[in-house]
Amino acid sequence: MAKVIVVGGGAAGLVAAWRAASLGHRVTLLEANGRLGVKLRISGGGKCNITHDGPPKALLTAFGKGQARFLRPSLHAFDNGAVLELLRREGVETYTRDNGRVFPLDRQGSAAAVVAAFETRAQRAGVEVRTGARVTALVGRMPRLEALLLGEERLVAEAFILATGGASYPETGTRGEVLGWLKGLGVPVHPWFPALAPIPLQRTRPAWEGVALRDGELRLSAGPEGRRLGVFAGDIVFTKAGISGPAALELSQAVERARREGLAWLVYASRLETPESVDALLQAEQHANPRLLAATWVQRHLPDRLVDPLLQEAGMNRTLMLKDLPKAARKTLVGLVTALPLGEPQPVPLARGEVAAGGVDLAAVDPHTMALRGWENLRVCGELLDIDGPVGGYNLQAAFSTGFAAGSY
Repeated sequence: MAKVIVVGGGAAGLVAAWRAASLGHRVTLLEANGRLGVKLRISGGGKCNITHDGPPKALLTAFGKGQARFLRPSLHAFDNGAVLELLRREGVETYTRDNGRVFPLDRQGSAAAVVAAFETRAQRAGVEVRTGARVTALVGRMPRLEALLLGEERLVAEAFILATGGASYPETGTRGEVLGWLKGLGVPVHPWFPALAPIPLQRTRPAWEGVALRDGELRLSAGPEGRRLGVFAGDIVFTKAGISGPAALELSQAVERARREGLAWLVYASRLETPESVDALLQAEQHANPRLLAATWVQRHLPDRLVDPLLQEAGMNRTLMLKDLPKAARKTLVGLVTALPLGEPQPVPLARGEVAAGGVDLAAVDPHTMALRGWENLRVCGELLDIDGPVGGYNLQAAFSTGFAAGSY
């Protein structure tokens, strides 16, 4: 059987190595870090959102059309049920949250248990694991890769699988340099681009750190009065530098593209109330309870920590009563509670994204085998591919599935 070298000991690499070894190949797994699955261990805040519930067809709808079409063969070959059954056989029980996200049972070290399960499977299949082994170059040209370099060491094999990850969280070892090497070998690639990342804002509000806004949607437009460029319904959480949370992560890629064109403006808007309905309620309150403080009314709609700063920014005294509220000030308050302006973003950090957009062009890869077209012995999988699904376990499932396909020699 062939000697196979798998580069990268994350989600995709572990599955690829296990799969190839289980089919009888002599497999060496190279990992640059001192241990396997470093990024996997911190996923989901250390709880590890393994995958998403539902049939393959439902999971595929979460990806863009081109990405879904590419993932279809591998996801059907190794779906979420197969992943969870593998983990169960290794003693890792899971549960599904109401939103469809699947996690290991809550306990200390749950993410580490997921890594250990895949590592056990790989080693039981006979995979040789080398940690602290960072590849520094690829040697060869189409149609065959000849070797890998680890500094001065040259490693040869009949087949190579690259599962080196993207360019987010470089402290976990995913520096993204392999994409440049593949480009140098003539492989079509798309540059790394931030995705699923927190959004820094031009106007930071560190005093609001930890405050969450819910039941709304984050809107991206081309300037304060510009056309709508994107929207995502979900919570946001203020950070020292800007915003995070599901809506911010999901919209971050579109925000960065708009920002580079000089057209980005953000607002967090209510999905439960319209400006017209809130304005009517406020006018009714003015008549029914004229001595009510404007600040007290705003507190009914926004978290307490935001109220005084927003009133100050609007030029209103906290002691202002509704009976003394002029029409212009009333409309300002209505605007704040129905569509809170967040303003212009700063550059979205590539390094802080849960995944990175960009990677090897999917048209250059056989979706059934992950083989690079035109190459006889080189396959790619996981985040190195130009795939970036939403938050919720979709990206890990894509890594597991493409890793399985890559290892199916």
